[in-house]
Amino acid sequence: MISVRQVVTSRLSVAYEEHGPPDGIPAVLLHGFPYAPRTYDAVVPILVGHGLHVIVPYLRGFGPTRFLDAEAVRSGEQAALGTDLVETVTALGLDRPIVAGYDWGGRAACVATAIRPDLFRGLVTGGGYNLFGPPATQPLAPEVEHALWYQYYLHTERGRAMLETNRRGFCRLLWKLWSPKWQFSDETFEQSAESLDSPDFVEVVLHSYRHRSGLVVGDPGLHELAARLEQEQPAISVPAIALYGDAGLLPPAPDRDRGRFLSHFESRTLSAIGHNLPQEAPEAVAAAILDLASGGNGSVSSGSGE
Repeated sequence: MISVRQVVTSRLSVAYEEHGPPDGIPAVLLHGFPYAPRTYDAVVPILVGHGLHVIVPYLRGFGPTRFLDAEAVRSGEQAALGTDLVETVTALGLDRPIVAGYDWGGRAACVATAIRPDLFRGLVTGGGYNLFGPPATQPLAPEVEHALWYQYYLHTERGRAMLETNRRGFCRLLWKLWSPKWQFSDETFEQSAESLDSPDFVEVVLHSYRHRSGLVVGDPGLHELAARLEQEQPAISVPAIALYGDAGLLPPAPDRDRGRFLSHFESRTLSAIGHNLPQEAPEAVAAAILDLASGGNGSVSSGSGE
């Protein structure tokens, strides 16, 4: 049975799962929307087998993670996700972890490593550079607009009603559309879908997709950071490996991302893999984390030192 622990940050009581030796090189694994920590179930044993100390948090709006203030904005903006990661790493006293994430988790990882590179040893990012600029005012390519239909749907009150009355059906459809070559079972989906039952899920999800389109305001306490992220789109200076699935939501774009990374940057495109990289290609995700943990020399040792 998986044990879930809690750590308190400025806004949340963050639920997380912990594995491996406490003195191992730390790795923080972040899920996306609409997924859960279960997406890393095949990644964790590989990392623990190499002596890593693995932390898998539940993002805000998912599972047992809870807001401390009943009146707080249930924000899903990128500044909130990145701040949550920085504060979780600090609260747990982790010594320069490697952070890995995709989708919302990849966005949190990119934000955190961009604004606090001193806290992190390395980054594995699904989909490359995941920070958003200002809301787009003009249409994107028709193929991209088509792929983003779910975001526009969630701008509507009809979308809210869907999340309130049939979130499992809606999210299962997204799983299928975003990973068309991955044959997952009902049991696999249900194991993650339990995390969608959080009382904050609907509001956080709606805020995320409405905020990135400029339809709602963000958390007032994060306004300065949010503006900086949108206007500057800061580069990432920690060593990074970007993973791309060639059968996912949008086509891989490693050339577009390369200039956003100032240190070691490597891109790896995974054949026939969709959006849910850790669950579809756990060995490849684990290998990227282990490569960063080894410092590129092919060996991994436990302990907090390099």
